[in-house]
Amino acid sequence: MSATAQLQNYRSLDAEKIGATIGKLGFRISERFPNAGLVAVCAELEQIAGESRQRIAAIGRRNWPLRIGVMFVVAAFVALLLFVFSQADMSKTNADNVYTFLQGIEASMNILVLIGGSLLFLFTVEVRMKRQRALLALHELRSIVHVIDMHQLTKDPSASIVSLSPTEHSPQRLLTSAQLVRYLDYCSELLSLSAKVAALYAQSVTDAVVTEAVADIERLTTNLSQKVWQKIMILENEQNLGGKVPVAVAAGGLDTIAGSVAPGPAPTLPVR
Repeated sequence: MSATAQLQNYRSLDAEKIGATIGKLGFRISERFPNAGLVAVCAELEQIAGESRQRIAAIGRRNWPLRIGVMFVVAAFVALLLFVFSQADMSKTNADNVYTFLQGIEASMNILVLIGGSLLFLFTVEVRMKRQRALLALHELRSIVHVIDMHQLTKDPSASIVSLSPTEHSPQRLLTSAQLVRYLDYCSELLSLSAKVAALYAQSVTDAVVTEAVADIERLTTNLSQKVWQKIMILENEQNLGGKVPVAVAAGGLDTIAGSVAPGPAPTLPVR
């Protein structure tokens, strides 16, 4: 492989490699948490990534039947205009004919404006169709991002810090602190990979509306990932303190623990 080809490989996202990364993450999750629902979510994201490759390829193809139909309509408009102008009688120059001619010019200008708007609509039909298909796919990605967030929602790090008796409807908390850190890390990776699948549409579809929708998904995944990493920081600080509960947890809540605990050595975590 030449140096130019190698450089080009790092200038754009590769949909196939993103799908392979998601598949490898699915194996890692299933090996660590074989009964977790996150395994199915990862498999669903891998399927969506594969479908996205096909959708992007279909969106990028030219719609020749539609283009031919648009050109046929444009040709019909031009022929109609030429026919109308050919019927104008320019041989007589009396005052009535001049007045009628001026009225005809005004009417022709109105017709040209209407025809111009119609042509603009016809020329953008293909773009709007591609935009709609891309937005539908991005809506599906936005939904699975929220599904990933639901899977980490009940993974509360305070359960391993503060000893509280579970209530009747409390969720089961079967993971150790180290396992919970790894589970949350997998959720963060899934969120990041979801954003990368969305970025494939912005990379392939040069449309401002699609680009903004992709940016919205990226902002969403970033915000959710920050929530996940706040939980991870709480667990890592708890491990550094050897299970001791800092005063900040009782006084200021869990959100203040990251800034109130002195940094310590990095905890030893299981291999991913």
